[in-house]
Amino acid sequence: MLDIKLIRENPEKIIELLNRRNQDFSYLYDVVQKDKNRRDAIASVELLKAKKNEVSKQIGIAKRTGADTSSLQASVVEYGDEVKRLDQLVSSIDEEIKNVLMATPNLPHEDINVGKDDSDNRELWRYSTPRVFDFPIKAHYELGESLDILDFARASKIAGARFVVYKGLGARLERSLIMFMMDLHSNQHGYTEAIPPYIVNEASMYATGQFPKFKEDAFKLYDDRQFYLNPTAEVPTINLHRDEVLDVTKLPIKYVAYTTAFRQEAGSAGRDTRGILRQHQFNKVELIKFTKAEDSYIEHDKMLKDSEKVLQLLQIPYRVMELCTGDLGFGMRKTYDIEVWIPSENKYREIGSISNAEDYQARRANIKYRPTPDSKLEYVHTLNGSGLAVGRTVIAIMENFQQADGTIIIPEVLRPYMGTDIIK
Repeated sequence: MLDIKLIRENPEKIIELLNRRNQDFSYLYDVVQKDKNRRDAIASVELLKAKKNEVSKQIGIAKRTGADTSSLQASVVEYGDEVKRLDQLVSSIDEEIKNVLMATPNLPHEDINVGKDDSDNRELWRYSTPRVFDFPIKAHYELGESLDILDFARASKIAGARFVVYKGLGARLERSLIMFMMDLHSNQHGYTEAIPPYIVNEASMYATGQFPKFKEDAFKLYDDRQFYLNPTAEVPTINLHRDEVLDVTKLPIKYVAYTTAFRQEAGSAGRDTRGILRQHQFNKVELIKFTKAEDSYIEHDKMLKDSEKVLQLLQIPYRVMELCTGDLGFGMRKTYDIEVWIPSENKYREIGSISNAEDYQARRANIKYRPTPDSKLEYVHTLNGSGLAVGRTVIAIMENFQQADGTIIIPEVLRPYMGTDIIK
C-alpha cells in the first residue's frame, strides 16, 4: 500500500509514475482532498475538546458560586455531539482512503522502461546457446505421453482441464527438482527452509496485494472463515511476520519455501491449453527476503543470481529480462523475469520472476524494524522470487534434453536424486 503522506506531499509526481502503468490514476487527487478533509476534521475535534474542557472548568467555578450552569452544560453536550460526529466522519474517511489505496498498485521504479506490455521489456543478458537439433523436436506433452510419465486424460477425468498426473519417472523428476532446488537454496545460498500452510486467510491475501485485484483468480473454500487455496508461496511466507517488529540485527531474513500453488487462471482462457505450462495446480519453490530499506536492491540482485544458479547447474539456456512499467506486477516496484528456452516453441518463456516490493507489502502487512535503538520504527522491504517454478523446469528439461529416439537425458546435477541418467 502506498504511503498517504507520499501522495499528499507530491500528488503530481506519484500520479505521473503510476500512469506509466498505462492506466489513469488521477482519482488520487480525490484521495488527497479526502485526506485534507480528514486532517481538518481531526483539528476541529482537538479544538472542540479544548473548548469542552474549558467550559467544564467554567461549570465547576459556576457551581461553587451557585450560578446557573444550564447554558454551559448545554454547550458541553453540543461540543460532545459534534466531536462524536467528527470522529465518525474521520473513521468513515479513513475507511474510504484505505479501500482506494488497497486497490492502487505500487509505484514503478523510476529507472525501468516505460512500456505497454512484455514486448517493451528490456533484455539484460543471456546464458548459454540453445541446442541445434538434427531431428524433429517434440513438445513436452508429446514426450510425456509417449513415455507414459504425464497423463492428461486421466487427470481430466479426475479433476478437469489444466491438471496433470505425473507418473513413474515423471513424478520422480518433479520430486527431484523440488529437493534439488530446496537443497541448493538452503545449503549454498543461506535461505531457511519453510513449508507453509497451503490454505491462507483473507487477511494474508490482502497483506501481499493479491486482494482485491486478483480475487477472481483465487480458489475460495466453502468455509465461513474466508479461507483460500494458496496462489503462491509468497503469500503465506510474507505473512509469517505480519504485525511483527523484526530484529534489525537479523536482517536480511531469508526463506526458501516449497508449496503447491493453486490458481483459477481466470484471465488466460485459450492460452497454453496443452501441456503443463499453465495449470490450476502446480509446485513452486519460492525465495523470500525481508531487508533493511537501504539494502533491498543489493539483495534483489543477489536473489536473481540465486535463481539463475538453478538453470546454470541444470545447463539450460535462458535470458534475463527487466520488466517495463506495463508488464510490472501489481505490488512490485521492479521485477526481473528469467525466461527459459523452449525448443518446441522456438522461443523463451518465463520460468521465474524476481521482484522488489520495497515497503508496499510491509505497509499492508504491518511488518517493521527499528534501524537503530533510538530511531523510529520503519517498514521493512520485502522481496520475492521464483526459485523456480517446478513444472516449467520439468518442461525445459524434457524438451532441451530430448533425444532422437524419444528418450530424455537427465541433467548430471539431478542424477543423484533421480537414481538414473535417462527417462525411457
